[in-house]
Amino acid sequence: MKIFSLIRSSLSNTGINFMKVHKFALIMSVVCIIGSLALVAIKGLNFGIDFSGGILIEARMSEKADISSIREVLSKEVKDVQIQNIDGNDLLIRVAKTDEEQAVLVKKIQEILNQKFSNIEYRKIDYVGPQVGGELIKKGFLALFISFIFIMIYIWIRFDWQFGLGGIFALIHDAILTLGFFAVTGLEFNLTSIAAILTIVGYSINDSVVIYDRIRENLRRHKKMNLAELINSSTNSTLSRTILTSSTTLVSLLALIFFGGEVLKSFSLATFFGILVGTYSSIYISAPILLYFDPRKKEK
Repeated sequence: MKIFSLIRSSLSNTGINFMKVHKFALIMSVVCIIGSLALVAIKGLNFGIDFSGGILIEARMSEKADISSIREVLSKEVKDVQIQNIDGNDLLIRVAKTDEEQAVLVKKIQEILNQKFSNIEYRKIDYVGPQVGGELIKKGFLALFISFIFIMIYIWIRFDWQFGLGGIFALIHDAILTLGFFAVTGLEFNLTSIAAILTIVGYSINDSVVIYDRIRENLRRHKKMNLAELINSSTNSTLSRTILTSSTTLVSLLALIFFGGEVLKSFSLATFFGILVGTYSSIYISAPILLYFDPRKKEK
């Protein structure tokens, strides 16, 4: 608590000129967006079973499952296999789509496990086809698109259309850069990755709304103040809240990255990256956009 108090006090009277570099920041953001789209188009995303298709096996062992030994045994014979411990003795085995026939591959997995481990009960076997995966991709990205539309409408109603433009551009920036992160790192892109992007979008717009609230308040209070100075003042006055919220969230995500296991790896890493990008976009994108679409013009 002492650390947070020190951070809050040190950031309470800052006078950083954020708008001085707003043109450079916007240009760099556009370059990063184009670069991320190019990476996704050229390198592509490492789609998981949810999108590419594959096999899902739910099994129960007679004693507590040793995930590391099971993974070691299966990975020697089967490619792209993931093991998740559901609850004590229950296992979830995921195998990405391969050239091998799915029924043959399931039989192979069962034989390997039966040789090494005794009394395994196979409770459920699901085959995820590529058609289902393609449908999930469409619905996942449709969910992102719909969330953007409703967020823009919310910002428009709460503030003005200028704020809505700034907010939606920041969200597009965050989402595309996160996709670029997946392309660069090769992390598996699955349904939890869509959840990570939606989490980032929600976090980012919440951060932007805090700054927008202060800008709107100052627009009413200081009607003759230069707009760049007003945005600087508003951003500085909310900086302690922005930094504290980001830092506490990042600390929580670090715990997930190191102790959350393989299953949460793509979600936690992507969200960690997205929080950093979202904090940047709240300060250097959503607010500076107002310089080009002055919200005072309507009043004039």
